[in-house]
Amino acid sequence: MTGRQIAIVAFDGAQSLDITGPLEVFDTAERLATGRYRHLVLSQTGGPIRTSSGLRVMPEGALGDLSGPIDTLIVAGGSGVATARHDRELTEAIARTAARARRVASVCTGAFLLAEAGLLDGRRAATHWSAVDLLAEAHPTIDVDRDSIFVCDGNVWTSAGVTAGIDLALALVEDDHGRETALEIARWLVVFAKRPGSQAQFSAPLAAQLAERPPIRAAQELARARPEAALTVEALAEHAHMSVRGFARAFRREVGVTPAAYVETVRVERAVELLQATAAGSEQIAAACGFGTPETFRRAFRRRLGVSPSEYRDRFRGALERAA
Repeated sequence: MTGRQIAIVAFDGAQSLDITGPLEVFDTAERLATGRYRHLVLSQTGGPIRTSSGLRVMPEGALGDLSGPIDTLIVAGGSGVATARHDRELTEAIARTAARARRVASVCTGAFLLAEAGLLDGRRAATHWSAVDLLAEAHPTIDVDRDSIFVCDGNVWTSAGVTAGIDLALALVEDDHGRETALEIARWLVVFAKRPGSQAQFSAPLAAQLAERPPIRAAQELARARPEAALTVEALAEHAHMSVRGFARAFRREVGVTPAAYVETVRVERAVELLQATAAGSEQIAAACGFGTPETFRRAFRRRLGVSPSEYRDRFRGALERAA
């Protein structure tokens, strides 16, 4: 059997989707174009592992027994990383295997295993949003990217949490075979679009879950209900019945972003809905979403999603037409 060798490292407590997400991407690539990839799941000993959700996985073998050329080594993440990162035999095996691989990648908190193996020193890296502070504190030589869903630094790729592993795998396929191949796989997997790595991990609804104080939640609800309104910090603070300075500090502390950044995210998400559901032009959408001008709208959209509004709409329509 020919093709690029893809090895996925799993361990007790790994996140199931960190393993199966990338696996499905490469398996689909293989089925659509036979021989492009060979993939296997490995554990430290070759014995079965149990994922954090209780799924039992039977690896094809032990990491240390892998022979021959390796194209891509992918390390899964999950709650089990808390223990696995202190397993020197495992991290040393990862380091030795990575030295023979053309490229190395991690999904979610798998970045901690790459870090312990010395593979992220001096590099920019991503991980799950809940673990960025811990990664930065434990490994100060790493430039931790707190926002992107995946990052490529040299031959090392790292991604954010869970479903971002699918985006990472699609990006690896694109790196190998081009964008059209990656988009074709995304269509087969019924993934709406291959997200750019620079896309932020948070959406506005997810961020809203972080607010604990009712006044902050009230301001967030106002932004989501009326994105077209004049949502200045002053206006939001007044709605929350707080001083501007106190509101701004509390908002950032509880939500994790500034009020202005949150409002922009809400407005871009509303614009996405309008691009998908209507034929409205940039001027109409800009007004409906609270952007001052079409140019402000386009800049904010590209900053958040990595593509222009017109490119986004074209991809969405193209995906629907091909799926019909």
